[in-house]
Amino acid sequence: MILETKHINKYFYEPEKHQVLQEVSLQIAPGELTAVYGESGSGKSTLLYILSTLDRDFEGELKILNHNIKELSATELTNFRNKHIGFVYQFHYLLPEFSVLQNIMLPAMKLGNKTKEEVKYDAMLLLKELGMQDFTKRPSYKLSGGQQQRVAIARALINNPALIVADEPTGNLDQKNSDMTFDLLKEITSSKEKAVVIATHNPKIYQNSDKTIEMIDGSIRL
Repeated sequence: MILETKHINKYFYEPEKHQVLQEVSLQIAPGELTAVYGESGSGKSTLLYILSTLDRDFEGELKILNHNIKELSATELTNFRNKHIGFVYQFHYLLPEFSVLQNIMLPAMKLGNKTKEEVKYDAMLLLKELGMQDFTKRPSYKLSGGQQQRVAIARALINNPALIVADEPTGNLDQKNSDMTFDLLKEITSSKEKAVVIATHNPKIYQNSDKTIEMIDGSIRL
């Protein structure tokens, strides 16, 4: 398994103690696209935040690639996250003053495991795979919404992560670009043997995913 949780419970303490996740246990395998859906306030975002390793203040166990996330130091966790987890958001968060190529290269340059030329080579391969090879020098703000999301997906893939966490990745797109983005994530999941977790309100996504997790008042229904 790429990701496994056991009996995760999460509490908020303001304005008073309130349980937001209850006994969440799940497994996600390579090549498996998992959709998390539910009404607003059901716990989707809180669960994704934990699965992303951005929140370790919870009860229970989270393992990614057989590493117990709670046992890693802050520095180890940062390095682990940069290497093994890619992120795609509803809003792409590309740097507008940077070119498409520069945006994609950023996480790999930050990780520092490869030379600049090696990172550039990897980024160009990704751009070709995503049909964006003609846009390398274009400033990201001059792209359409669908193109920006493709660049964001390439950026998430640049370090070859095992896990991709996508928070409403189609929520800011029209239907055509939404379908294209989802199809792209499905293709990446199967062809590259990634584990992809998507939080979504879009029925088309969770009805066509490999696995669905319905959130109801902090509990999951598989």
